[in-house]
Amino acid sequence: MNKRSRMKKLIAFLAIAGLSTFGLTNVVLAQDETTTTATEEQVNVQQPTEQATAAEVEETVTEKPFRQVLVDKFVEGGVPWMVPILITLIMGLALVIERTIYMNLATTNTKKLLQGIEEALSKGNLEAAKQLCRDTRGPVASVFYQGLDRYDDGIEEIDKAVIAYGGVQAARLEANMPWISFFIAVAPSLGFLGTVVGMVQAFDDIERAGDISPTIVAGGMKVALLTTVFGLIVAIILQVFYSYLITKIDSLVASMEDATISYMDIIVKYKK
Repeated sequence: MNKRSRMKKLIAFLAIAGLSTFGLTNVVLAQDETTTTATEEQVNVQQPTEQATAAEVEETVTEKPFRQVLVDKFVEGGVPWMVPILITLIMGLALVIERTIYMNLATTNTKKLLQGIEEALSKGNLEAAKQLCRDTRGPVASVFYQGLDRYDDGIEEIDKAVIAYGGVQAARLEANMPWISFFIAVAPSLGFLGTVVGMVQAFDDIERAGDISPTIVAGGMKVALLTTVFGLIVAIILQVFYSYLITKIDSLVASMEDATISYMDIIVKYKK
């Protein structure tokens, strides 16, 4: 009896222990599943939030047009230092436009002009040749008119008049070009001046705060960098137009010299 009683107690104890272990395992697994599900839900909630925030930032960045960004940077660079650079750009472009218009008006069809002068002189009609030069715009026609005006003075006088007045017309083509070159040099100089001032401001801020913090230095450094950038941009823009105008002047002068040689050959041919 004692043995049977002990065996029953052992079996009952093992059964109770097994049921307890199984139940505890189910509870732990259920808790793990609940925790995992909650974590996944939090992650799923956070991801759309982060994605929405990134989308909002991207939308904010892309919504700003380039013109507005340029204006913002202009203001951030410091109006007292950026305005002179802007004035330099405006005045330089004004001179570029004036020179471009003048050179386009100075362009002449020299071949047609020479043919008209030769036809008039071949008929002995000097006044018709002069009138043709007066009616034709451009420095070449003005030079030819000066030569025809001294038609009766001899070849040497005609040659001197053409050379002298040709030099005057070439000088007129180069008018205002030194001012454009001056603005090209001034624009980056103003930018560098703003750089120096910005650095001084940065050091003053460091001295007042007694600490070298990026936040403290950022303001002065921004002024320093933006003024330099805008100054260099203005200089590059004006330099491109200046190079174009110089090339145009050289082309007009070369055309004038070539036409003058042909003109003098016609004068020598028909002058009595």
